[in-house]
Amino acid sequence: MTVLRLIHGTAALVAAASLAVTVTTGLADRGLALAFGALIAFGELTRWSDAQARQAAPLGAAGSLAYALLGADAGRPSQHGPAQVVTVVLVAAVLGAVPHIWSGTAPTVDHLARRVLTVGFAAVCFQPLYNQGAFDSWAGPAYALLLLTLLGLTSLCGAVLAAALAHCRTRWPFGPLLREEVRGLLGIGSAVCATGAVMALAVAVVGLWALPVFCLPMLLVQLSLRRYAAVRATYRQTIASLARATEIAGCTPAGHAHRVAALSLAVGRDLGLTGPELTVLEYAALMHDIGQLSLVDPVPAGATAELPPAEQRRIALLGGAVVRQTGVDAAVAVVVERQADPCPEQPLAARIVRAVNAYEEKTRDAGPEGPLRALEELRLGTAGDYAPEVVESLARVLAQHGGLRERVPARTTGLSDPAPGWVTHG
Repeated sequence: MTVLRLIHGTAALVAAASLAVTVTTGLADRGLALAFGALIAFGELTRWSDAQARQAAPLGAAGSLAYALLGADAGRPSQHGPAQVVTVVLVAAVLGAVPHIWSGTAPTVDHLARRVLTVGFAAVCFQPLYNQGAFDSWAGPAYALLLLTLLGLTSLCGAVLAAALAHCRTRWPFGPLLREEVRGLLGIGSAVCATGAVMALAVAVVGLWALPVFCLPMLLVQLSLRRYAAVRATYRQTIASLARATEIAGCTPAGHAHRVAALSLAVGRDLGLTGPELTVLEYAALMHDIGQLSLVDPVPAGATAELPPAEQRRIALLGGAVVRQTGVDAAVAVVVERQADPCPEQPLAARIVRAVNAYEEKTRDAGPEGPLRALEELRLGTAGDYAPEVVESLARVLAQHGGLRERVPARTTGLSDPAPGWVTHG
């Protein structure tokens, strides 16, 4: 939590100092400040709440970066400095967040801290040198390359901050979180940087009329992202519904698949899985028991962990066949099929599903001592049945989330949720 307090404290200090300087010196180039402030506020206003989105307000981010790297307005040098940039961005972001605050979907302090620090970094790197004439001899491609380089460094700064904040909130390994953030820069991050650079260059040549022209492509990108997020959510809900088929048929207890999926995701995060790997793990965990639908005689309480190895493999193969027929990614079917294979031959996702499923079955109706006893049994089984690194990761995850008690997700966690929601399962 020291890093979290340091980031928030630094952002608050930068914001307070910028506000004080701006109030003292006054607002330079008011037309520019109001125009970019309105653009940023509109971008924040149109942001959406999607925990899996790398950038939920791309227009606001692009406008903030463009203002930070703006050197001229229609050929006339601008007069604003880093303090004014931070002030305008902060005030506009807060104003744009008012409807979200009212509806209960306000941006978190982490979001505002990242925006202040990243924009402040870009402005400090560019504005003082530009105002001193350091870039007067830079023209054409060299000047555009300069802006893109500064935007790239700013994006990396934002990725480091995002990974650090997520690590503080969730205690997931910092390295995989950073890799996931950097990978995200190749997608929407590239579009945000390119739009920010083009906005700054266009306003420098033709003035503020360039803003509405270059807003339209980013708005279309944002609309596409929202549609993609909706399709992804629908796809996941379909898989979750398929996973509930075993519960409806009475093959497994209610909520079993979702408990296994939530805990498997946490373990996968702890072991460094990211992006598509987590997607495969989540879907496989949700559908790991679907092979029981093909059984003539249901397994009592759906507890497959205590069955003979040959029977476990038969059910796993049946489940993989069902998954393949649903049209889900073949990688998910492979994990479902191999969850009962000998541990050394399993992929990591299959090892996680197997250990978490066994833990959930062993703690079911086992009383207060059930979790400790289940972990001990899993550790004793690391000689052949369960992967030692997965069992130890499971123990860490349980300890980090309030002790070794059985827990279920208060809501189904997404792939980039800042933290899983847990409530005690009675």
